Amino acid sequence: MQGPFDRGRSRSHRERWRPTLPLLIALLTLPLLTGAAFAHAVAAGDKGYIQEISGINVLPFIYLGAKHMVTGYDHILFLFGVIFFLYRMKHIGIYVSLFALGHSTTMLLGVYFNVGINSYIIDAIIGLSVVYKALDNMGSFQRWLGFQPNTKIATLVFGFFHGFGLSTKIIEYNISPDDLVPNLLAFNVGVEIGQLLALGAILIVMGYWRRTRSFWRHAYTANVIMMTAGFLLIGYQLTGLFVAA
Repeated sequence: MQGPFDRGRSRSHRERWRPTLPLLIALLTLPLLTGAAFAHAVAAGDKGYIQEISGINVLPFIYLGAKHMVTGYDHILFLFGVIFFLYRMKHIGIYVSLFALGHSTTMLLGVYFNVGINSYIIDAIIGLSVVYKALDNMGSFQRWLGFQPNTKIATLVFGFFHGFGLSTKIIEYNISPDDLVPNLLAFNVGVEIGQLLALGAILIVMGYWRRTRSFWRHAYTANVIMMTAGFLLIGYQLTGLFVAA
């Protein structure tokens, strides 16, 4: 069974692998190297504002949800990996919907029932999801295991963990229990808006990149970089966990 890179080589057999573009490297690794590992942290201004307000506040929570998703580079990296080899909008819609279903479910239930998970552990698992998707895109599981794991189930399951990451951060807001449900729903709407904005930007870049001859030369390396970023995130979170302990 041919993997995506095997098919790519059969289409362009004269193209050889070359180092990826420096710009691509910078785009994928800059967040980790510039301290964006704190992207999940609750901004002091946002936290203070949420603690001061009460009642139903739809627009502020939509804004916070969208902001969290757009600045959550680990969510974006996983989404980037999920749609990396998806060309048809139907398939993109299925996988993005599964991811949204997963993180929406655990985010809402986690906050409503006050299920807080250690943020270092959950963010390390989110980093693992990035590593998993990169390895999946590279065809590693087919070579190592002899079969392809169900990518739809994996996307849904990791979506659950991403949702717990969201709920853990929302709990840090210490929001008022009054009108909690409508505010949570508003936050979730914001998250989905942010996800659509991020997805739109990714699709524009990917659409342009796929039309160039460099796509198949650089695709493998791009996933190696994504996998490396995932490992860096795991290491950063586990280090924080041990330091905090």
